Amino acid sequence: MTCKSGFVYSPDVVNYKFQEEHPFNQTRVVMTKDLLDKAGTLSNEQIITPRYATDEEIQLVHSRKYVDTVKKAGEGKLTEEECLEFGIGTEDTPIFTNMHEASSLLVGSTLAAIDAVLDGDYDHALNLGGGLHHGFERKASGFCIYNDGAVGIRYIREQYGYRVLYVDTDAHHGDGVQWAFYDDPGVCTFSIHETGRYLFPGTGNVNERGLKEGYGYSFNLPIDAFTEDESFLELYESAFTEIVNYFQPDVIVTQNGADAHFLDPLTHLCGTMNIFEKIPLLAHQLAHEKCEGKWIALGGGGYDIWRVVPRAWAQIWKIMLGEQPFKGKLPEDWRNHWQPKSPVTLPSTWHDVANSYKAIPRKQEITEKNAKVLESCMQLIYNQKNMPSQKSGH
Repeated sequence: MTCKSGFVYSPDVVNYKFQEEHPFNQTRVVMTKDLLDKAGTLSNEQIITPRYATDEEIQLVHSRKYVDTVKKAGEGKLTEEECLEFGIGTEDTPIFTNMHEASSLLVGSTLAAIDAVLDGDYDHALNLGGGLHHGFERKASGFCIYNDGAVGIRYIREQYGYRVLYVDTDAHHGDGVQWAFYDDPGVCTFSIHETGRYLFPGTGNVNERGLKEGYGYSFNLPIDAFTEDESFLELYESAFTEIVNYFQPDVIVTQNGADAHFLDPLTHLCGTMNIFEKIPLLAHQLAHEKCEGKWIALGGGGYDIWRVVPRAWAQIWKIMLGEQPFKGKLPEDWRNHWQPKSPVTLPSTWHDVANSYKAIPRKQEITEKNAKVLESCMQLIYNQKNMPSQKSGH
C-alpha cells in the first residue's frame, strides 16, 4: 500500500552537540537524510519543518525548576557543580551553549510529527532527531536532556485523548518514558533491550510491570548480551503482536535506536541490518491493522554513525512509504561524499556481508535464556487469555 508520510527535519538538529568526541552525534541524522535524498526516496514535499517546543509543552513532563536550570546552564550562568543535582555537567551530559534551544527543537520536532499524523494530514511521520528516552522530570541522563518521547506521549494524551503504545527497540532500556507513565493505564510501554546487568541504565527487568492503575501496562524484554538476529526478532515479533492485541492502542509511537548492531561501540548485542529492516515492517503492519495507520517513529541511540545508523534509519522511511526495504548497493554518490569525512570504510551495500562477526559460541544458551525471558514478560497476557470466560450467574 502507498502511505502518505512526513519526514521531520531541520539542519539545526546538529546544534544538539555536547563535545567533539562525545558519542552522541546528530551528524547521523544529516547523513540519513542525504542517503534518502541520493536514493531518490525523499522529496521536499515530504519534509515537515519542525518548531521549537514551548516551555509549557516541555513542562508536561519536566519540572519548571529543571527547565530553568537547563536554560541558565546553556547561557553560561551556572557552574557544573550547580547543575549536577539535575544530571547536567556530567561526562554523559556535558553543558553546551544554548542547550535549552537545541533540546526544545528536538521536542518540537516530535510534537510536529504527532500533529502531522493525528490531525489527519499524514499516515506516518518520522523524527530521527528525537527518541531521547532517558530524560526524567528533573534530571538529564544518558545523553538526554529533554525526553521528547515522553513529552509527546503526554501531549497526545492531553490534546487527543488517545491510548498510546510506546515501543522501544534501543539496546538501552527506555527508562525515562516507562517511569513517566508507570501508573497511567492509557499508555502501554514495551522495551526490548540488552539486559541491565552490564549496560546502562541497569533497569528494565521483567518484573517492572507498572503501578496502581498502570499495573499490567509496562512490558520489558531484557535480552542477553551477544543476542543475534533470530532470537531478537522472535522475541520482538511475538511480544509486539501479543501486546498490541492486548492493549488495543489508538496510536503507536516507536523509538528506533540503532545500537543493537554488532558494530555499535557502546553495547554488546550482535544484530545485523536484518533486524533494522524487520523492526519497522512489523510496526507498519500493526499500525495499519490496529490504529488506522497512526504511527510516529523517533530516532534514539546509535553510535556507529558512519556504517550503521544511516542504513538502519533509512529503512524506516522506506517502510513508511509503504514500499519494500532497500536492497543491493548503496548510492555511490552518497559513499563518495561521506567517505572523506569518515574514520572507517563505509559499507557498499544496504545489508551486512555474511559472517561479518565471529560466531557466538553460546548461541543456543542465549536463545534458550531469551525464550524464558519472553515467557516471563508475557505471563500476564497469557494468564488473561487462559482465564475461563465469565458467565452470568445467579
